Amino acid sequence: METLDRFDLAILHELQNDGRLTNAELAQRVGLSAAPCWRRVRALEEAGYITGYRAELNRHKIGLGVLAFVRLDAERNSGDVLRQMEAAIQTIPEIVSCHYISGSGTFELQVVCPDLGEFSRFAREVLINLPNVKDLHTSFSLGEVKSAGVLPLGHLNTKDVVATRTTKS
Repeated sequence: METLDRFDLAILHELQNDGRLTNAELAQRVGLSAAPCWRRVRALEEAGYITGYRAELNRHKIGLGVLAFVRLDAERNSGDVLRQMEAAIQTIPEIVSCHYISGSGTFELQVVCPDLGEFSRFAREVLINLPNVKDLHTSFSLGEVKSAGVLPLGHLNTKDVVATRTTKS
């Protein structure tokens, strides 16, 4: 398949809302029989539209009450040094998200910790000691309004060819 059609979009929508749907339930919701639905899901996975399935956990219930946004400034923005930073960041489980950012700073991290004391220790012992770190700037979440939402699909026009699929090399 080279394009997304209305069935593909419906499958993506339904699986974002409930990744635990059985193939039979999914097929019924999108208006396909089971075998074609299963083939489309596999094709969407193989093309990289669906990158995985996971359970969403309530961080408060598992004792991670602090969510911090940390802007990390790099001493130098050269390729090798940034790759070292990236590699180090990827190994730290408390860093749940990392983005290159524009403006001041190099990376924006989302960090979870049990409490402020643990975050303070983590910042002093781990974050500031990452390779090439010049400075840290931290903001704390005071409450979540929306998180881990589904990606919007409305910008994709289902009447026409809506997206060219890329295949795995």
